[in-house]
Amino acid sequence: MDHGAARAEALLIGGRAGVGKTSVAWEVSALLRAAEVDHCVLEGDYLGQVHPAPADDPRRSAITERNLVSLWSNFAALGHHRLVYTNTVSVLTRSEGMFRRAMGDDVRLVRVLLTASDDTARARLTARELGSELDTELRGSHRKSRLLDDESPPDTLRVPTDARTVPDIAREVLEATGWTAADPAEKRGPTRR
Repeated sequence: MDHGAARAEALLIGGRAGVGKTSVAWEVSALLRAAEVDHCVLEGDYLGQVHPAPADDPRRSAITERNLVSLWSNFAALGHHRLVYTNTVSVLTRSEGMFRRAMGDDVRLVRVLLTASDDTARARLTARELGSELDTELRGSHRKSRLLDDESPPDTLRVPTDARTVPDIAREVLEATGWTAADPAEKRGPTRR
């Protein structure tokens, strides 16, 4: 199979702060590597980390998209067509255009919303945030949880993370993609151009 012509696919892992998006994405990547399935991983939060925010882009969405376009172009040039992407609101319909513009109009989007109770998110954030932003993270996590509950599209798979291991969650998330059931020819890796 010519990987350069393969339809682009993106696994979008969203969820409130403290739900485990990054940990799950890296475990999904480990499972894909073990199955010899080609893929790329991007932590969406890093694509817009600039201070001060551009005056014409205070929410940093334009710079995030520009960086996604550039990075995906590089990955695609190597023959890749699968992306594991994490970002709190990546599963929302309002984010879809960014992926279509970066990866093509026919990109297949698999939306997975990781969920956790307020108590679980608080415990994880308290253990993780050792700097000065714990209160900000806690408030934002609560607010984004409600937003995601209200606005995630119907085709979004909701995966609870409370009292579960990262490998268990990752296996459920990966199953939604169908990527490990791919044609064995695809497991050889991307075709270099």
